[in-house]
Amino acid sequence: MTRPTLRPHLCLLPLALLAATATPAAPIQLPTQTVLGATDDAHELSLPLARSTLFLDQQPATHLGANLSESLQRVPGLLALNRQNYAQDVQISSRGFGARAQFGVRGVRLLQDGIPLTMPDGQGQPGLFDLDNLYRIEVLRGPLSSLYGNASGGIIQGFSSEGSYFPTLENRSAIGSDGLWRSRLKYGGQHGNLNVAANLSRLETDGYRDHSDTRRDMANLRLGWDIDDASSLTLLFNALDQPDTQDPLGLTADALRADRQQAVAQAERFDTRKSIRHQQLGLNYRRRLANDDEITVMVYGGERDVQQFLAFTGNSLYSGGGVIELDRRFGGSEVGWQRDTELFKLPVTLAAGLSWDYQGEDRKGFANQFGRKGSLQRDEFNRVESREAYLISTWQLAPRWSLTAGARYSKVKFDSDDSYFIDGQDDSGSVRYDQTSPALGLSYQWTPEISLYGAIGQGFETPTAQELAYRPSGSGLNFDLQPSKANNAELGFKLRRARTQVDVAVFYTRVDDEIVTAEPQLNTDRSTYANAAKSTRQGIELSIQQQLADNLTGYLAYTWLDARFDRYRNSNGEDLAGNRLPGVPRHSLYAELAWQPADGFSTAIEMQSLSQRYANDTNSADAPGYAAFNWRANYRRQLGNWQLEPFARIDNLTDREYIGSLIVNGAGARYYEPAPERNWLLGVAVQYRWQ
Repeated sequence: MTRPTLRPHLCLLPLALLAATATPAAPIQLPTQTVLGATDDAHELSLPLARSTLFLDQQPATHLGANLSESLQRVPGLLALNRQNYAQDVQISSRGFGARAQFGVRGVRLLQDGIPLTMPDGQGQPGLFDLDNLYRIEVLRGPLSSLYGNASGGIIQGFSSEGSYFPTLENRSAIGSDGLWRSRLKYGGQHGNLNVAANLSRLETDGYRDHSDTRRDMANLRLGWDIDDASSLTLLFNALDQPDTQDPLGLTADALRADRQQAVAQAERFDTRKSIRHQQLGLNYRRRLANDDEITVMVYGGERDVQQFLAFTGNSLYSGGGVIELDRRFGGSEVGWQRDTELFKLPVTLAAGLSWDYQGEDRKGFANQFGRKGSLQRDEFNRVESREAYLISTWQLAPRWSLTAGARYSKVKFDSDDSYFIDGQDDSGSVRYDQTSPALGLSYQWTPEISLYGAIGQGFETPTAQELAYRPSGSGLNFDLQPSKANNAELGFKLRRARTQVDVAVFYTRVDDEIVTAEPQLNTDRSTYANAAKSTRQGIELSIQQQLADNLTGYLAYTWLDARFDRYRNSNGEDLAGNRLPGVPRHSLYAELAWQPADGFSTAIEMQSLSQRYANDTNSADAPGYAAFNWRANYRRQLGNWQLEPFARIDNLTDREYIGSLIVNGAGARYYEPAPERNWLLGVAVQYRWQ
C-alpha cells in the first residue's frame, strides 16, 4: 500500500529562504489568536475568557529555563508539574483536563507562533517549547478556548522573541544538585532587512532518582522578514535530540517508604529508557489587503523518531512488544481571513479559516530482551488526519457591551494498516470522529478598569494515538474508544489598575464519555483506556498581582476545583459515582513576594501548595497535600557593552519530603513520583551587545 507523504507541503518551506533581505516581522498570530489572544490590555479586558499572560523577560533569571512548569505554576487553574523524569516530560492539566495523561500532554492544546506543537490526535509535547527563545506565553481557559479545536482544557501558546536591534550574544550556564548542568548560547540581531533570533542549549543531569540520566540538546531559529508595508514572512525551526533518557518508573507506596530515590526493579532489569529525535519547520505569511482585510497562511512539517524500552518482555501473543519504535512524519497548513467591518450597523470583527493536519507513523514493537531489542512483535502504519473550519465574530453591541460568538467544525480520522500477520489476524481498521464546537461569550465594561463576562461552549477530545494503540486483550487499535464531550460555562471578573491586577473566574463543566484508564493489557503492565459515562468539574480561579512599593511586588494564584465522576462503573464492576477524579487537587496555591529593581540585587520567596490528590479511580491511594518554599536571588550589573548577571536559587527550603507528581492508575500500583528534597541551582549569564 502506498503511504502518503508530506512532500507536497514541505516543498513550500524553502520559500523561507527569501528572508535574506528584510526587516523584522511582528510575531504572527492566526485569526483565532488575533481575536481571542490580544496583546494590549484594553482589548484583553473585554475578552470573555480567562487569560493569563507570562512575559518571560520579566520572569526570574534564576529559573533553569528547561521546563515549562517553571513559569506555568503562576497560572490559576493550571497544574504544571516537573516529574523529575525527562523520559516522560512535564505533566500539565487545566481544570482537571489532562491529569491522567501518562505520555505528553492531552486535553490542552499547545502552539508556538501559530504552529501546533499538539498533533492532530490531541497529544502534545511541552518539551518542544524552547523557553530561551520565547518572550511571552499565553494561557487561555474557558468555553471560548474550544474554538481552537481538539482540547477541552484550554490553550498554551508561546511567542518567539525577535532579535534586538543591536546584535547581542548571550551565554547562560548553571550547575545544580544531582549532577545538573545546563548551558545555552543565544544570538539575536538586525542585519539589514533580516531579523535573526537563534538559540542552542544542552542539559545534562544524573537525575534525583536512580536510573534517570538525561542529556537533551535543543536548537531554535527564527527569521523575520517584512516584505513590504502590508505583508510579512516568518520562518521557525525547532530541533530536539534526547538519546537514551533513562526512566525510573513510578514507585509503589512501600517502595516510596523504603527509598524514595530508588528506581523500580523492572527499570533496572529491562533498562527502561526513551530516545527522541524531533525536527520541525514552519512558515507563517501575513498580508493586509487594501480594504484592511488580513490574510494569513501557515504551513509546517517535521519528523519525530522515538524508541522506548518498557518494563516487560512483551514476547507473548498479542502483547505488541516491550520495545516501541515510532517513525513519525507530520505536517499541516492553515489559511485564515480577518476583517473589521460593520453589520446591522454594529462594528464587528470577523475571522474565518480552514486547516489541515496530518501525522503518519510506522509503529513497530519488539521483544525487550533485558535492555536489548529482540524479535518483531508488531508492525503497522497508522495515520491521523484532521480537517477543520472555523468562524469567529466579535460584535460591539453597545459602548460597554461586546459579544464573541463562533464555531469550529472538526473531522478527525484514524486509520491503521497492519503488516504483522504472524499472530494470524489482520488488525487493520479505521474510525472517524466529527464534532462541531460552538461557543458564545458576553462582556460588559463596567468601568474603564473593570469588566464582567459570561461564556458558554462545547469542547471535545478525541482519543490520542497512544490511547487507541492497545486493547485490553488482543492486538490492534482500540476503536471502541469514543471522544469525550465537555459542556462549559464560566463567569468572570477582571480588574486592571496601575498597581493592581485581579482576575476571578467561576466555572462549571460537564463531561460525557470521559476517557479513563482501564484494565492493563493482558500479559503486560501496559495501560489501556475506556470511556466513563459522566463527570463534572466546578471551581473558582483567583489571581492577584499587587505593586506594594516601587520594586516590591506580591503575587497570588489560587484554585478551588471539585472534579468528580457522576456515573462510572469500572472494569471490575465497581460503582465509582461520586469519587474524585484522580490527579486533581481540590486546592492549589502559588504565592510570591519579590524585590526586583531594574538593575542591581533582586530576590524573592516563592510558595507552592497542593492539597490531597488521589492516585486511582477508586480513591484508595493518594498523595498527601504539601507546601514547598523556594528562594531565589540574582545581581545584574552593566559594564559598558557587557552585562553580567550571577544568580542562585534554593528549592524546597524546608527539606520536605512530598510527592511531586502521580501516574494515575499506574500498573502495579506504581503511582508515585517523588519530588527532590532541598536542592540548589547556581549560575551566571554573560551578555555582550554591539552598539
